[in-house]
Amino acid sequence: MAELESQNAETIDIREAHRFDVGQLEDFCRAEVDGFSGNLDVRQFSGGQSNPTFMLSAGSKRYVMRKKPPGTLLASAHQVDREYRVMKALADTDVPVPTMRALCTDPEIIGTEFYIMDFLDGRVLRDPQLPGFSAEERRAIYDQMNDVLARLHKVDYKAIGLEDYGRPGNYYERQIGRWIKQYRAAETETVEPMEDLISYLPAHIPADDATSIAHGDYRLENTMFHATEPKMIAVLDWELSTIGHPLADLAYNCMLYHFNSPSQGTIMDLDYASLGIPSEEAYVHAYCKRTGRDSIEDWDFYLSFSIFRLASITQGVYKRGLDGNASSEKATQYGDMCRRLAETAWKVAQRNR
Repeated sequence: MAELESQNAETIDIREAHRFDVGQLEDFCRAEVDGFSGNLDVRQFSGGQSNPTFMLSAGSKRYVMRKKPPGTLLASAHQVDREYRVMKALADTDVPVPTMRALCTDPEIIGTEFYIMDFLDGRVLRDPQLPGFSAEERRAIYDQMNDVLARLHKVDYKAIGLEDYGRPGNYYERQIGRWIKQYRAAETETVEPMEDLISYLPAHIPADDATSIAHGDYRLENTMFHATEPKMIAVLDWELSTIGHPLADLAYNCMLYHFNSPSQGTIMDLDYASLGIPSEEAYVHAYCKRTGRDSIEDWDFYLSFSIFRLASITQGVYKRGLDGNASSEKATQYGDMCRRLAETAWKVAQRNR
């Protein structure tokens, strides 16, 4: 089994831009978190580009807090209340999520809205190539990721109280409009392939209008695995979740077959059989088998949209970095990534034209 960083090793002192009144947070925890006792100690997780995330320690217990970032924010972004709601709703399903403890929508407590959930002692696997693991372990980890995604998409969202969590139907029409708007709000220069995609995508939306809970950022790094076993114990980072189209999640989950991300790595052009990592075709087939699909038409559209959306998100991270309120000092390194993603998305979109 590979030795990977534990969550404890990934915490740092609270960044200056994200400092808040720890005493007021401690008072809130005493009042709202069942079983909270002891003096509160707070450290910040080093990762994450969107919602700043913190380790809370008190007595013998540990919790995780996620909050909105400071500063002026784009519309419909950083909705920590939605993250809290969807994970709380999924608690009694077969989709693994942390236990939710408290939500605070009063910005007067620490300056922004936030929620608190249980800390889970597991592994966040950062490198999708899983160096140091055996082929059997890699195969099991990818199969878990595929299986949990299929489980999520089979959840009856109405039965768990999420009927109004998003608008069913016309998902791609709405999403394309949203991410064009988000991109325009964060645009710093003209990116020609983004303009090509902005023209192409609305005109090529497939007829398939399936509806499910959509995570919105489903990838290996946004999950947590058991400390020693290839078993997923939590799906994390639900900020972009909604009621949407299941194939949006699947395509997003398959993007690293198509480009090398400076932050996420890649699984392009590997010897899949020897490594134990499934090929894209095998991964998609396994998902289809689990969800009762024969095949997926218009796969290139789903892929190109997912990469386009990531390009828009990346541009937002870059713009927040320029404005000085992003969650990571690395944000300002994202300037060229939007263009490279857009070029990849446009190339995928044109494959079968």
